[in-house]
Amino acid sequence: MSSTPTNSEPTRAARLLVVDDDEAVRLRLVDAFALDGYVAEGVEDLASARRELRSHEWDLVLLDINLPDGAGYELLRDLRAGNVRPAERSLAELPVVMVSGRAAEFDRIRGFEFGCDDYVTKPYSFGELRARVAAVLRRERPAEDHDPLELGELVIDPRSRKVMLAGRKIALTHKEYSLLSALAADPERVFERDVLLRNIWGYTGAGSTRTLDAHACRLRAKLSGGQHRYVLNTWGVGYRLRDREQGAES
Repeated sequence: MSSTPTNSEPTRAARLLVVDDDEAVRLRLVDAFALDGYVAEGVEDLASARRELRSHEWDLVLLDINLPDGAGYELLRDLRAGNVRPAERSLAELPVVMVSGRAAEFDRIRGFEFGCDDYVTKPYSFGELRARVAAVLRRERPAEDHDPLELGELVIDPRSRKVMLAGRKIALTHKEYSLLSALAADPERVFERDVLLRNIWGYTGAGSTRTLDAHACRLRAKLSGGQHRYVLNTWGVGYRLRDREQGAES
């Protein structure tokens, strides 16, 4: 399972936590990622994963679903809800890649709805898994070449991932921030549902999933304290951040 590093890998040694109850799989992943220049460690259950997340700093979690003391979904849900929290920092936006033998569409959709950044099914090629991990890590690095984006009373700072509305800080989950950033790239454009699902959740088709609508609804509610409405739904098409009249006023 060893491999040759590629230019797609992050330049610094990212720390990966592998959560898998299969010792052989866990050790192979730890060794293979270590050969590629990562710092990787493995644990076998949810309790050990929670201890590691609270006591050490990690850049990404590779998370199996079937674990001895529960389902990986439980840890993912608690991370996104802010319930796994070391002192003085939040793990709500910690990248998580699900790695599971559950290949059914229901399981993949459930993983994305709980907030995973990617979903890889077993058996897999390590080359593809490594590329997906590198891609997620690239997306998660704060943008260094972009100034804060000001849209009237809404301010988005890519460096710190801080969002302010009318001078008030807005706390967003990882996916909510990703959706806001995607819409803010062209605030008055209607982004099609399948485009947002593909770029943010990795779906290859819109299907019948409601995850986009659920995230858009929560994001709209969090941005409801200002003078304008944000995250507008164009029925049957997709979402835009604001309307033309609002853009003219800002």
